Amino acid sequence: MKCNQWKKVKLKDITTDGRGHYGIGASAVEYQENLYTYLRITDITDDGRIIKEGLMSVDDQDAKNYLLKQNDIVFARTGNSTGRSYFYDKRDGDLVFAGFLIKFNLDSDKVNPKYIKLYTLTDQYRNWVNSFATGSTRKNINAKIYGDMEINLPPRNYQDYVVNLIDPFNEKIEINNEINKKLEEMAQAIFKHWFVDFEFPNENGEPYKSSGGEMVESELGMIPKGWKVTILDNIVNISTKSINPQNYAERVFEHYSIPALDNNKTPEIQMGKEIKSNKYLIDDNVILISKLNPNTKRIWKPIPQYKFAICSTEFIVYVPKENNIFYYVYEFINSDYFSEMLVSHATGSTGSRQRVKPKDTLNFKIYLPPVELMVKFSKAVKPMHDSISLKNLEIQKLVLTRDTLLPKLMSGEIRVPVEEEK
Repeated sequence: MKCNQWKKVKLKDITTDGRGHYGIGASAVEYQENLYTYLRITDITDDGRIIKEGLMSVDDQDAKNYLLKQNDIVFARTGNSTGRSYFYDKRDGDLVFAGFLIKFNLDSDKVNPKYIKLYTLTDQYRNWVNSFATGSTRKNINAKIYGDMEINLPPRNYQDYVVNLIDPFNEKIEINNEINKKLEEMAQAIFKHWFVDFEFPNENGEPYKSSGGEMVESELGMIPKGWKVTILDNIVNISTKSINPQNYAERVFEHYSIPALDNNKTPEIQMGKEIKSNKYLIDDNVILISKLNPNTKRIWKPIPQYKFAICSTEFIVYVPKENNIFYYVYEFINSDYFSEMLVSHATGSTGSRQRVKPKDTLNFKIYLPPVELMVKFSKAVKPMHDSISLKNLEIQKLVLTRDTLLPKLMSGEIRVPVEEEK
């Protein structure tokens, strides 16, 4: 493919109506199945996916006029998220796009719409977005500016080739994410059955509570006989061992950050000189949960592949005191009960600036089952977590391969034998 066959086009010239459209200026409400799902800037990841945990709804009589349709792409227009994009996938259901997003409907006769989706993942696009911020000025890109954005567009057959080559990576990543979500739901459902509904198997293999298992009073309500009320501090430590990666400029780090958690749970592989602030040192026997904006649950069980694994200091790093109850501790921290405790102890202004003080969480009151029951549960769900870990490792490799290949394809650095007439 010769690059002199590529031509510069403006985004507005490859759309159906030559212009961008602003989203609805309505407030978000709690998610309800009978209302449309509301797509906001904060629901979109840096790599163009939807964060499905914490989605809200919109209750407005005009909402149906802002539904996304086939070949629609939306762009974030203001703030630190400016430039994030989402290409509509009908598998995500009906979506109404919010006022801080701008929509363009791509014309499939003029361009392969998915090619433009891939273009928004390139450094060329990101550099264009970053050019609209100088000093402390917040980025702000309106519909006209987006419409005038120039794209170096190859012939259609090359667009189709790139899409057909990269799409399977994205599909496999999405499939793995869906499998992991199901496995996580299964493990959490077992946890709830055993430790919230108290239907763990008794000595005869029967569900404890419904089989007449004895319940006793406690300060947290009725609990099974033999259980006790304690505090989180008795089953976990918090690690705060930190490192300044700048002091190890040429060392390779595996960096677990909140954006990386949002983007396919794939840690960034970075040189020390690329990391600008102190980080926590971690290993694969820890549980990470975000102390930032606890209304959005972010929990991670790292599986470091590098000797030097680090995470953002916006995480709380829990280390279970006993390895044989690791998965019980993980599922407890992943439970709705724990999430509600985090939210109730958050301080600061509303929204993304709320934080939880890690030491405060150690005083959370919990009811504690016998050790042998926690061990039994950990053994029961370990195969699910092992499968999740394998899928996450596969995602890491897929993302690395895709992100290595994509910029070379999009720039024409890789020449491929595409027949001009096809």
